[in-house]
Amino acid sequence: MSLFVMGFLLVILQPSAGQFPRACANSQSLLRKECCPPWDGDGSPCGELSSRGSCQNILLSQAPLGPQFPFSGVDDREDWPSVFYNRTCKCEGNFMGFNCGECKFGFSGLNCTERRLRTRRNIFQLTTSEKDKFLAYLNLAKNSPSQDYVIATGTYTQMNNGSNPMFRNINVYDLFVWMHYYASRDTLLGGSNVWRDIDFAHEAPGFLPWHRVFLLMWEREIQKITGDENFTIPYWDWRDAEDCVVCTDEYMGGRHPTNPNLLSPASFFSSWQVICTRSEEYNSQQALCNATSEGPILRNPGNNDKSRTPRLPSSAEVEFCLSLTQYESGPMDKMANYSFRNTLEGFADPRTAISNISQSGLHNALHIYMNGSMSQVQGSANDPIFVLHHAFVD
Repeated sequence: MSLFVMGFLLVILQPSAGQFPRACANSQSLLRKECCPPWDGDGSPCGELSSRGSCQNILLSQAPLGPQFPFSGVDDREDWPSVFYNRTCKCEGNFMGFNCGECKFGFSGLNCTERRLRTRRNIFQLTTSEKDKFLAYLNLAKNSPSQDYVIATGTYTQMNNGSNPMFRNINVYDLFVWMHYYASRDTLLGGSNVWRDIDFAHEAPGFLPWHRVFLLMWEREIQKITGDENFTIPYWDWRDAEDCVVCTDEYMGGRHPTNPNLLSPASFFSSWQVICTRSEEYNSQQALCNATSEGPILRNPGNNDKSRTPRLPSSAEVEFCLSLTQYESGPMDKMANYSFRNTLEGFADPRTAISNISQSGLHNALHIYMNGSMSQVQGSANDPIFVLHHAFVD
């Protein structure tokens, strides 16, 4: 989405730590277009009495829009979050969060002044107990309601411009599935019309920083529900892998003995229900995903379209990508040539850096190779392999 997405990115990376804070999901906040909740530490909005932050008008990017989105004023995500709120907490120093109640990533302590280094590790270098703890944490997140955030089940217009709030509770894991869906969903234009050529988290310069903050937030929410401040998401180094080595019951779930599209019943991931996978249904209803369960995780690694993704990425392809010196180039979308971002995302050939949207390389190759829930952009985070994959991409 070119500069359009860059503008969106500059806003979403402001210290507003989530899509819809529970404290602001009410008609009073929506009608006032203000989300400045009190910080529990002193009871003042944005922790102002403790000099943590203050309630201020949001600052929007003034960069011109790219040509890829020929609309204005039709999508709630434009100039985020101004459709819903035009006053939010501006946090000072190392404070962040929707009420300035948290520390910026990499800091901790009472006043967020202590540097804290956390290291993400290769999942195959974890001890058995560390690996089992990680899997247990994911399962806990799937079964723990989010205390701080809710999801929107309707657009701002469907909410009658704020007088009829449409939100619902969601568990911590699915909160991030929904956020990934919400950023990448199609634009609803009314009637049966949609605009599909839009994605606020992919196919543009924002792809890498958006997913970085996304993972950091995901880690933080798991740290909060577990009390484990040192938790980090491990990564799967998939370079030169001949198959899905994490697809075993010991790790992320093996293959079902009689149905190759399902997970082994010996893995507790086989009981997980996916959400936000029926984009055509939402489009036809002009509705948002409301996080209703839509069936089990689907995965059939290696039985993908070989003409598009013949194999998993190689070390040589990764090294070539890392040698590129331009972060972004040209149209700044999936047609960009010699772009580090576009090559890593997988729309450019990882041997030449020339755009080739008929093939799926590097990041995209993993999603296609999994041949199931991971292969559908909007709902891809349903498969827990998503976090291992994106931690490695990051």
